Amino acid sequence: MHPKDALGRQGEELAAQFLEQAGFLILDRNYRCAGGELDIVAADQRVLVACEVKTRTSLAFGTPIEAVTAQKLRRLRRLAVRWVLTHRLLFDAVRVDVVGVLKTESGEFKVEHVRGVG
Repeated sequence: MHPKDALGRQGEELAAQFLEQAGFLILDRNYRCAGGELDIVAADQRVLVACEVKTRTSLAFGTPIEAVTAQKLRRLRRLAVRWVLTHRLLFDAVRVDVVGVLKTESGEFKVEHVRGVG
């Protein structure tokens, strides 16, 4: 496996653990369909959350959160609605969150969760 792919998987695992500890119920991971992929699909009580995870080892190109564009957020919202329709589950709302994971030079990971970005 390419080191970048391994870092991404590690970041997604840390993000899922972070969300679970925050009380989210993980419903799906790496959901793929013709329109793209959702890293994590979770429930925050009665809200479906499509969660994009960005993992970085440097801030040279900005924070992991800043790497998620408006275009990407629109696509994530469409994918979240598709997930709901496919699974035929009812939620009060649909929300897009981003979890940024930064691996520091010392090897530690810092996790930042931003709710309702899209």
